[in-house]
Amino acid sequence: MSSVEVKPVVRHPEKAHRPDNPVQRRKPDWLRVKAPVSKEYNETRQLMRSLNLNTVCEEAACPNIGECWKQKHATVMILGSVCTRACAFCNVATGMPDKLDPHEPDHVAEAAGKLGLEHIVITSVDRDDLPDGGAAHFARVIRRLREEAPNTTIEILTPDFLRKEGALEVVVEARPDVFNHNLETVPRLYPTVRPGARYFHSLRLLDRVKELDPSIFTKSGIMVGLGESNEEVAQVMDDLRSADVDFMTIGQYLQPTPKHAAIERFVTPDEFSSFQKKAYNKGFLMVASSPLTRSSYHADADFAKMRAAREAKLGIAPTVSGAAVSAPAAE
Repeated sequence: MSSVEVKPVVRHPEKAHRPDNPVQRRKPDWLRVKAPVSKEYNETRQLMRSLNLNTVCEEAACPNIGECWKQKHATVMILGSVCTRACAFCNVATGMPDKLDPHEPDHVAEAAGKLGLEHIVITSVDRDDLPDGGAAHFARVIRRLREEAPNTTIEILTPDFLRKEGALEVVVEARPDVFNHNLETVPRLYPTVRPGARYFHSLRLLDRVKELDPSIFTKSGIMVGLGESNEEVAQVMDDLRSADVDFMTIGQYLQPTPKHAAIERFVTPDEFSSFQKKAYNKGFLMVASSPLTRSSYHADADFAKMRAAREAKLGIAPTVSGAAVSAPAAE
């Protein structure tokens, strides 16, 4: 009797034809992190499994997962675990996605409650197969969170909704507190790093959010170490400020597998500090720039700082836990 050959599941089928790029196994000291071993890490992991929720922390192999999950901070990834794009930097599985889970908005709200989150970050895979790119599902998740966790601030990290007429308006109408869409890299590198996207479309998306609802904070980020120049990074800063983006993140690109884009260099902590100073000088309310910076890394604390910066700029009373705090009356 002949045995049946079981073929392994290919996580990145669209990248199979690409030549291998050697992975730099030895990282600089500033990129080394502790293995995730805490009790809280395991509890967070079990909760996500029990609610059938995906996290970008796991799917994108985030280096900060141990630290974040120890604090019970997890970034939920909605619309499934399979992406319709094959960006050269991303570790999320690619292929034909499953149908949407109609219970996902309820599960996300339940997770926020059980984790006791004051600030939640929701991201997603790209869903080019859906007529609206998943916009209505994003809106359902936001509205369910508002119903079940009214004191939790909501940050979303969305795909670009390329060629999805009216999709952005659907998401903005649900009124997240922060709308994040990452440019990921400088425009020159788009053909190789982010081939399915368009730099100026992404920039226009961020600009349009402010046109639709100026009260929503906007946020975007890039990776460095892919071969960009410092001048190109500065130009991205200018482009984001021209779109009135409030918050910029800059972090080191880390190569997930040999089939992904190679690391051209490791950017030093001093260079990240220089990027941060330059970005603040250009007018951003908040800038996170460090080797381990990722979109949702310390997102709760950074949101509080960004909100305080806006309030100080506008000369209004500071906000604490979702409520405006009045100055004490004179005695």
